[in-house]
Amino acid sequence: MSGPDAAHRRPEGLDDATVDALGKLSEALEAVEVARGHLYAFHRLSGTADLTLGEAVDMLRAAGRTELAERIATELVGRNVVPGRWSFQIVEEYDDGYYATFKDLERAARDQLAEGRRHLYEAQMKEDRRTHGRGGHEATPDEL
Repeated sequence: MSGPDAAHRRPEGLDDATVDALGKLSEALEAVEVARGHLYAFHRLSGTADLTLGEAVDMLRAAGRTELAERIATELVGRNVVPGRWSFQIVEEYDDGYYATFKDLERAARDQLAEGRRHLYEAQMKEDRRTHGRGGHEATPDEL
């Protein structure tokens, strides 16, 4: 039988409107995953900037620019990126709060409505868009 594998076949009685809604929920989660990646990039870049800034301070001191070096060292090196927080604290709060809640609710919706199956919307889209029987358009790797 050609078509999605069992993990991507819609359960009996699951209507199009629910599959569409779950697809939109999955799309929203994908956007959250991208945002999370950007947040981690912000974290990494902020840390790199602070370490590099420390090197610049050392170089200013070595060049005899101690007053400016001391001002940068005391006002900026190790400074919070937002009040009371370094970037790792922002990442942790995001991960433990918004992100964890989003992931939990997305999974709960799939479990409740679709027997936990993922990407049903996309699997249906693949079936609708592929050219059945043509090489490179197989439903699963088993058809190769």
